[in-house]
Amino acid sequence: MVDAPFELPNDVEALQQLVLEQQAKLEEHTRHIELLEELIRLLKHKRFGRSSEKESASQLGLFNEAESDLAELEEAETARAEETITVPAHERRKPGRKPLPAWLPRVEILHDLAPEEKVCAHDGHALVEIGREVSEQLEFIPATIEVLRHVRPKYGCPECKNGVKIAPLPPQPIPKSMASPGLLAHVAVSKYADGLPLYRIERVLQRGDIDLPRSTLASWMVKVGELVQPLINLMREEMLSEDILQCDESRLQVLKEPGKPATSQSYMWVQRGGTEEAPLVLYDYDASRSAEVPKRLLEGFQGYLQTDGYEGYDAVCSAKGLIHVGCWAHARRRFDEALKAQRKSRKKSNRSSKQSKALQGLSLIQKLYQVERQIAEKPPEERHRIRQERSKPILVKLRSWLDASLGTVPPQSLTGKALGYLDKQWPKLVRYIEDGRLRIDTNLVENAIRPFVLGRKAWLFADTVRGAQASANLYSVIETAKVNGIEPYAYLRHIFTELPKASRLEEIEKLLPHRVDLERRPADIRS
Repeated sequence: MVDAPFELPNDVEALQQLVLEQQAKLEEHTRHIELLEELIRLLKHKRFGRSSEKESASQLGLFNEAESDLAELEEAETARAEETITVPAHERRKPGRKPLPAWLPRVEILHDLAPEEKVCAHDGHALVEIGREVSEQLEFIPATIEVLRHVRPKYGCPECKNGVKIAPLPPQPIPKSMASPGLLAHVAVSKYADGLPLYRIERVLQRGDIDLPRSTLASWMVKVGELVQPLINLMREEMLSEDILQCDESRLQVLKEPGKPATSQSYMWVQRGGTEEAPLVLYDYDASRSAEVPKRLLEGFQGYLQTDGYEGYDAVCSAKGLIHVGCWAHARRRFDEALKAQRKSRKKSNRSSKQSKALQGLSLIQKLYQVERQIAEKPPEERHRIRQERSKPILVKLRSWLDASLGTVPPQSLTGKALGYLDKQWPKLVRYIEDGRLRIDTNLVENAIRPFVLGRKAWLFADTVRGAQASANLYSVIETAKVNGIEPYAYLRHIFTELPKASRLEEIEKLLPHRVDLERRPADIRS
């Protein structure tokens, strides 16, 4: 069957209408192709390009381009001198190798002259020591495995032979187990701090002729995860008693989740709070990402809750009267991705509207981060004052630019989505200047969740809900120890030894990561 030939209408108005319809379809297809090409360029950049969101050298001269779109913003540039960056005086570090830590044990190896060489070659007198030249070399000794034999003599009366006396065993982290606190700490740190799956830890032990199947190692991790629950409870009480909290979440696959297929997604929720001097990090497992989860986790909390743009947090803030603070890193990331997805144009005059807007938005947001970098080490009161003086005017300019830019690019494009996100999140984003203790973004809690994300790439999933909950507890104590400057292995070995002995609240409180009496090393702190 042959299709009938297409006939143009004879009517001029009908012909014009047909042309307009075809033109509209062509424009729609063109926009769709542009969006797809934009996504392809972004995906290629994510795979092969630079992941950093810091401004490049080519962007440093673009900080004033955004103001050029609005006349009222051009007038505000008369106060440019006030925006001059003052570089504080600093001491230059001497070039060379960083010295080895003073706390490492030293083994002296003396390289001395032979007795017959300690004679002056000119006059025959005996040489005397006038100084020493010392150089240090770092040695590595592989882990030593040893067996702890707990020997308990038995005593009995030789006359009446009534009863036997024997000293009790010290409380153990896992009763009737061959695992010592040191071994348990090693396995926990290897998995949760270093991201090694249990089957690799099993192979490491096998090289020392130790046969410990991964099922045994998994069982141990569940039990020590439950052992630290009293510490988790105290950490949660302290965290919720403060008035600033950051939250984030990441997916987790649990194979044996009741009522859910093995391929379904569950979630690990992370909160970072406490104080600047004693930060706290808590992980919590839940099968859902619904708004009911943060409602449960934040029961009793009042104050500032800082999160990304996930709408599930809006409900808990409304229900509990929390002050919701946004994250500028997420807003910046959208403009950065929009810019990376654009076709590169070397000439400023050839830039598209979308590319220009992405550059302008990113440039203004980078100005806010410039202020934050300069006040990072200042006390909260000083940070609040400087933000009011310098960050607030930038926010006013950014809002004016945003109002003028909305609707100038397709809302489905990455630039349009970045503008829409910035507009929707604006009331939350500007709240960080209200209190000097608040951060401009949620990078602290994202840094806390990163070890879990990296570890998940290696071990992929949790087997049971009980195991996921134990993992959350172990991640909590390890990451809190790290941000408080405590070496994780030393801390876990200490609490696995002392926690089974603790019977009073005061004894447990002394084992909290921010209160424990262990050597603190500032280089270990992650902020």
